Amino acid sequence: MTELATNRPRLIIPSLGGLYSRLSESAETILRVATGLLLVTHGYGKILNPFGASGMVESLGFYPGAFWSPLLAATEFFGGILIAIGLFTRPAAFAGMIVLAVTVYFHGIVQAEGLGGAEKSILWTLILFFFAVRGANSHSVDAKIGRQF
Repeated sequence: MTELATNRPRLIIPSLGGLYSRLSESAETILRVATGLLLVTHGYGKILNPFGASGMVESLGFYPGAFWSPLLAATEFFGGILIAIGLFTRPAAFAGMIVLAVTVYFHGIVQAEGLGGAEKSILWTLILFFFAVRGANSHSVDAKIGRQF
């Protein structure tokens, strides 16, 4: 396939095309695994104390906190594991994306931190949006079982 057929701009240094092509899927896999593992790390404290965020989620209007706090913990911790291994990647990423979109609201509006306070959450939300739309690639459990959500 020519570059014109793929609607991609021509490379300034065409000899790098092969390298970009070979690393594309690996780079996506690294991003997915890192995203999942960082989400696990973020949710680890919450999973150890699943009701610990009850007051915080209620302050955002999510009642009862005893329901939403463990759901938040499970979404971050177990969802992160699923994203990292590439199993049920789309629904796990979608759930994580919703959680992070709420943190955009929390930091940007509730805490009145504006864009500066919400920028990490915005970035997280967009990364999870990418995997919610894209799913996992061939380096995933989804691919190994031959099914994607």
